[in-house]
Amino acid sequence: MSRKKTDFLLESITIEDIAAEGKGVARVDGMVLFVDSAIPGDIVDVHVFKKKHNYMEGRIERMVKPSDRRLEPFCEHFGVCGGCKWQALPYEDQLEAKTRQVRDQLVRIGHLEVPGIRPCLPSDHTTFYRNKLEFTFSSRRWFLDGENPDLLPPEQRCGLGFHVGKFFDKVLDIRQCHLQREPSNAIRNFVREWALDHGLEFYDLRANSGYIRSLFIRTSDSTGEVMVILTFAHDDDPAVRIALLDALSERFPEISSLYYVINRKFNDSISDQECVLYRGSEAIYEIMEGLRFKIGPKSFYQTNSLQAYKLYSVARDFAALSGSEVVYDLYTGTGTIAQFVSSKASKVIGIEYIEEAVEAAREGAKANGISNCSFYAGDMKDVLTDAFIAAHGAPHVMILDPPRAGIHPDVARVIMRAAPKRMVYVSCNPASQARDLAIFSEKYSITAVQPVDMFPHTMHVENVCSLELMK
Repeated sequence: MSRKKTDFLLESITIEDIAAEGKGVARVDGMVLFVDSAIPGDIVDVHVFKKKHNYMEGRIERMVKPSDRRLEPFCEHFGVCGGCKWQALPYEDQLEAKTRQVRDQLVRIGHLEVPGIRPCLPSDHTTFYRNKLEFTFSSRRWFLDGENPDLLPPEQRCGLGFHVGKFFDKVLDIRQCHLQREPSNAIRNFVREWALDHGLEFYDLRANSGYIRSLFIRTSDSTGEVMVILTFAHDDDPAVRIALLDALSERFPEISSLYYVINRKFNDSISDQECVLYRGSEAIYEIMEGLRFKIGPKSFYQTNSLQAYKLYSVARDFAALSGSEVVYDLYTGTGTIAQFVSSKASKVIGIEYIEEAVEAAREGAKANGISNCSFYAGDMKDVLTDAFIAAHGAPHVMILDPPRAGIHPDVARVIMRAAPKRMVYVSCNPASQARDLAIFSEKYSITAVQPVDMFPHTMHVENVCSLELMK
């Protein structure tokens, strides 16, 4: 049944493990085979579409025998939507796989000496746990098997949902998503139908044309507040925009903060755009241990609010503060961790790249009655210098929560010279974390490792490491 060298069928393959990327893993004739949507114990026929010198990639052509562990996916969009790929895998197996992923990155690949890695902390909620989702309007939605776009009227070729796989211009029309609590689904479906009924032109991502572009929904688990942001490609017809915003407000009075954005750029990011408050409050809030955290339209906040509390609690425990320490919180965002640990520190200094996030951190600390936190904006490698540390005091503890790429080598060198007694490294990417920890291993030993599951049914894992300065 061979088709060509990189397009052939392998029959009755037993899936043995789960890879860090979330794919099933098998071994065939000494080569590693990665299989989409497969779990350990599945016996499958695999259509191989890529073959390199030491590995292959494929997708399931036929399920010969499903694993005894396989569950029925709960989402109607499973298998097409790019998210929640582990729905078929029992949750306890997901946690074990994430713990193993951290161990592999730190020990097997990073060659680091670590104490016993603690089991991944589970999320109390495995569905409806996200507080933020972004949906994209597309005039060229993804068509399902059996659909013939040539037979569909233009309005049925439109979609509002998530991007599919590696296709930047294809959007899967989402009807029911299990990631964010209501009224998220109701809002999205209402906006889609209103836009179609009133002839609004959905955006064409390939041609960069059209009118309505994206929909952001933010919700607060602790206060129940809802923020909605609609983005439009131009401002040529403000009456239509106003009519949609008014209809949305009337249908969903629980929306406490309603914004719109006019985005004329080729990409959907709104971080550099003006967010115009149309109705309601300028922000929503999350409450954690009595602290109120302000969340604006551009604010970063951990997208699993309830699990964020566990994550920050681990970071605070690992910091082992007595009340007299100077703490540096690097990549502080809106200052959530900085404020969370401030009651157990003498002084906390937060540094963050985004100026608006720093302003929010300052406002938040003031509103929370916190006087021992100071926040500074700028690129980390430019702000965190020997002179900055000399001016603000040597750190006893440093907390790092960098983006996926990890920290810049210049930042690592400054930290090493500052030589804080203790560090807490929070990471959403154990691979880049392992690389950075290898640099710190010249002076620091890893004393504790705690994975935290922030994103159930996905392969992503957050990891927290405690480091002590060696004597």
